[in-house]
Amino acid sequence: MYDLVIKGGTLALEKGTLFADLAISEGRIAAIGKELEGKRVISAEGMLVLPGGIDMHTHMALPVGGTRSSDDFYSGTVAAAFGGITTIADFTVGSPHTSLKEDLVKRLEDAKSSVLDYVLHAEIVGWKRSRVEELREVFREGIRTFKFFMAYGDSGRRTRDGQLLEAFREISSVGGVALVHAEDEEIISYLEENLSKEQWESMKSLAFTRPDVCEATAVSKAALIAGYTNCRLHVVHLSSAMGLKEVQKAKEAGIKVTAETCPQYLLLTEEVYDLFEGHLFSASPSLKKSSDCSRLWEGLSNGFVDMVATDHCPFTRAQKAWKGSFKKLPYGLPGVETSRILLFSEGVKKGKIKLSDFVRITSTAPAKLLDLYPQKGTLLPGADGDVVIFDPEKEWTLSAENLHMNVDFSPFEGLRVSGKVAYTITRGEVIIERGEFTGKEGRGHFLGRLRRED
Repeated sequence: MYDLVIKGGTLALEKGTLFADLAISEGRIAAIGKELEGKRVISAEGMLVLPGGIDMHTHMALPVGGTRSSDDFYSGTVAAAFGGITTIADFTVGSPHTSLKEDLVKRLEDAKSSVLDYVLHAEIVGWKRSRVEELREVFREGIRTFKFFMAYGDSGRRTRDGQLLEAFREISSVGGVALVHAEDEEIISYLEENLSKEQWESMKSLAFTRPDVCEATAVSKAALIAGYTNCRLHVVHLSSAMGLKEVQKAKEAGIKVTAETCPQYLLLTEEVYDLFEGHLFSASPSLKKSSDCSRLWEGLSNGFVDMVATDHCPFTRAQKAWKGSFKKLPYGLPGVETSRILLFSEGVKKGKIKLSDFVRITSTAPAKLLDLYPQKGTLLPGADGDVVIFDPEKEWTLSAENLHMNVDFSPFEGLRVSGKVAYTITRGEVIIERGEFTGKEGRGHFLGRLRRED
């Protein structure tokens, strides 16, 4: 008899669907079949049984401009679980004055309260020759992915092209993946230098100073360097059709590049900056046009956009209070709880992507990029028991009041959606059950050194 059996649901697999029972024992998926028996049985009749979601881009308790993003690792992962996420990937907080190992140790302390399993990317700020051994050291500690900013020179976070060349060569040598925030610093700086006083005081200037060509130029440059050094490259938060075109060109040229986009770049446009509270939508990259949204949906369907993450970096209304300029705002939006719901409702339900695409872009592809597959990201026997039971017909309205992220507004306030999480199960433990959190603080594992070899 199995520890837990999910009966009567439709299993959503990478290649299609299957009406079957699913059994979990000792924290792992043990069997798929008919008439399975368990110590506990959950009925999934009329529901989808999904692999747990993996959000490979979050920023919990991130220090920004004298404040911190409003979700810590506890509140943020509880909210994620309500949205059908079972694993997150966050970032160390890089500094030119600390080693990568010091950054890792500090961030692991921050993450102890996580209720979900997690991975950490190493954010590298201030590349120098001594980073070579530091990179190898944290790789041995389980860090496989290394983040670089191609912008933010005014805050000292930018990595210059020559530094990227050297860093990518080292990452390639150990078998890691380079992540890039792809926006061209020269374009941003020039456009900002020529703003009038009125433009500095307008939210619309956020989009004006970060146009689509800014992203496309940086993606192209990063891809060329990655190809030259034979380094695996991942482009985070892709926001534009022009950027996507450069990703597609790189893939077709045989460069080992993947890309993620985010719900905000699929569903929101720069027109929100005209709203009375348009400053609440501050994010980087900036929001683009509806035509960009359409092309990114196409990219998810045809595979040129590999996955969806959230770039979850929430701030309250008070933290985002308007102070006279778009440059004085913290950049970031909440999303870890709503991402899968939005993708299902606006994507699967409306025919923009198939259910198999949904599984690929929210579970399988991020698991493979993070070197977690088949431990995570699949319902195959032997995988961790990370399972979401999802009601595809439940209609409800998104609002900050009925969500669990530690923020007092939602970018999708008032949007009517179809689909809601009924149960979230991680490593065989039910932690979301019919609208209630039943897990425990700190139950999440750092997956760096716990990646299974079997």
